[in-house]
Amino acid sequence: VQLQAFGGGLVQAGGSLRLSCAASGRTSNIYAVGWFRQTPGEEREFVAAMYWRGSGTLYGNSVKGRFTISRDNVGNTAYLQMNSLKPEDTAVYYCAAKRIFTPSDLAPPASYHWWGQGTLVTVSS
Repeated sequence: VQLQAFGGGLVQAGGSLRLSCAASGRTSNIYAVGWFRQTPGEEREFVAAMYWRGSGTLYGNSVKGRFTISRDNVGNTAYLQMNSLKPEDTAVYYCAAKRIFTPSDLAPPASYHWWGQGTLVTVSS
């Protein structure tokens, strides 16, 4: 499975941005897809995740009510809609995919088997 994340950029506080994560290869092996973010010197932080098939989403506490994860079932693309952005949302955002037949914990970065390159989101105050 290969993942390509894009859509980052510069946005003012209070604005919105949508990130995309295009999956290719053996996407039938994907159990869940997640978004994480990281700032220099910090650990990778869980943002949101969803099951590749069916419903079910999970969000980190800092983004609940502002971010929405979704998936385009036809195009094998996952999205992260980010609204009401804050300067503290500034980070490099990564998408990741978790393999089927593995434990179901969606939050830890170590649970994910494939990673896309990061895309930088900068929120100005």
